[in-house]
Amino acid sequence: MTVTVTRLTKEIGGVVDGVDLREPLTDGQLDELEKALLDHLVLFARDQHLTDEQQFALASRFGPVSVYPVARLLGAGPRISPIEDTADSPPDADGWHTDVTWIASPPIYAFLRAVVIPPTGGDTLWASLPAAYERLSPAMQRMCDGLTVRHWYGNLFAAAIERNLGPELVERLRAEHPPVEHPLVLTHPETGRKALFVAGDFMQEIVDASREESDMLLGYLRSRVEDPNVQVRWRWREGDVAIWDERATNHRALSDHYPQHRLMARCTVDAG
Repeated sequence: MTVTVTRLTKEIGGVVDGVDLREPLTDGQLDELEKALLDHLVLFARDQHLTDEQQFALASRFGPVSVYPVARLLGAGPRISPIEDTADSPPDADGWHTDVTWIASPPIYAFLRAVVIPPTGGDTLWASLPAAYERLSPAMQRMCDGLTVRHWYGNLFAAAIERNLGPELVERLRAEHPPVEHPLVLTHPETGRKALFVAGDFMQEIVDASREESDMLLGYLRSRVEDPNVQVRWRWREGDVAIWDERATNHRALSDHYPQHRLMARCTVDAG
């Protein structure tokens, strides 16, 4: 079957038909999906009902599946990770972010499937970072083009790791993952399109700026993804799959389903 993609908004999002993601992708299907990702930034496929093994195989066609840095410290390899919200484990991703920007080479694609979806709530939003950049004035674009931002996982993350896994692992995390620097404006290596590379709380400060200047500018730039005109919102059904370009998007998992049960399965892919 021919892969077709229906655009959801002008800036971001497309619904994929004509492909069964449970089956191995042909080279032609992979090429079509990669081109669609560059165009739409995030793709959705209904009613796929993948297993962990099928999701891993799908992601592996796009590149090597990532090992989460903390998992690597624990000796784990690449895998599908559950994201489960319950009454005793509240959701914690209800804020705009890009995944794991606190390492030198963050993931380039992410794959998320819906396993258990509550009757109400639990949508996920994505925002186009190229569109956010393009809505800045030319003067603001020129200023941002020359800036670098220091990224780090932060003290709250470190405290959570210490509570759950102990102080020794936190010391290893600090030693192996000091703050890293990324340009504030990324140029996509395949499209050449510029994107405002904001990453939520992982952005600590603008290099060579005062704290007051950095907080003011980063606060404003973070707010640019809150514009509904650069967003798409997905209402999940069990079995759905989303694939997105981490270099060109922010995402946010709403917490309005709490305390209902919600279970997702996720992995990311690194550059080959």
